[in-house]
Amino acid sequence: MGNESKVTEFIFVGFPSLHHLELLMAIALLASYLLTLAGNLMIIALILSDCSLHSPMYFFLWNLSCLEILITSFVLPKVIASFLIGNKTISYSACIAQCYFYFFLGCSDFALLAIMSYDRYVAICNPLHYSMVMNSKLCLQLVIGSWAAGFLATIVPTILVIKLPFCRVNHIDHFFCDSVALIKLSCADTSFVELVSFLSSIIILLGSFVMAVVSYIYIVITILRLPSASRRQKAFSTCSAHLTIVTLGYGSCIFMYVRPSTSDPSINKLVALINTVVTPLMSPFVFTLRNQQVKDALRAALKNSMVFSRKRFHF
Repeated sequence: MGNESKVTEFIFVGFPSLHHLELLMAIALLASYLLTLAGNLMIIALILSDCSLHSPMYFFLWNLSCLEILITSFVLPKVIASFLIGNKTISYSACIAQCYFYFFLGCSDFALLAIMSYDRYVAICNPLHYSMVMNSKLCLQLVIGSWAAGFLATIVPTILVIKLPFCRVNHIDHFFCDSVALIKLSCADTSFVELVSFLSSIIILLGSFVMAVVSYIYIVITILRLPSASRRQKAFSTCSAHLTIVTLGYGSCIFMYVRPSTSDPSINKLVALINTVVTPLMSPFVFTLRNQQVKDALRAALKNSMVFSRKRFHF
């Protein structure tokens, strides 16, 4: 091992079969990234500015939008640049940092989705105690806990990856520094690192997923018992947006990381593309189009901006 030259940078393989479409892919990814930023920033601005949205549900949604912005920002700019200018290299330290922050923020995202499921459970199954249970102190503790869960679930696997030797082979069969693809390049025995990474994925993904599923089982049972059809429809509408994001987010990540390491890399890359592009892009629009309070707040904000523009123009 002492005679092997250590790797100082990595090269992304990306999508070799779509090499001739990289310019179009870069344009599509850039448009998606800008829409993701605009949509999530809109959600954040609406929640901060509209008093009717100052509730636990929208406090969690505000934090979710922040996480979506950070997750995409750690991945997509580098991917877009590599497609546009053809430079698919990344330094060792930058790769480790991208890998760590992507999974740290992703794990925090899933913990927050589980917390949002619990929030909907309390709101629908125990509405009389909602304000007492979901107080501001608990909400802040839950959000801090989601970030702490992401940190704790990611720090040990990342330290183990840093300690792995990488010799000569530096082509990552992915479009970003995914931990599974990165571990495969090591010139040492990686079985322990793979086991720890797999267990971390099991704990954070399946743990939060089970919490979300159990919450929604109780929610559905409670909604079906409501005597009024209009009340049932209203209750379902408050949960449908969140349930859509939960299904898409958990489905793609469980498919990628809670499976044997022998899975097809091309399929993993496709699913990762959905998880890093489609889900953050859909999130603000799903919550806007399928949530009446957010739609009302958006209409009010647009109306106020138009009135302000007319007054300014008249002046």
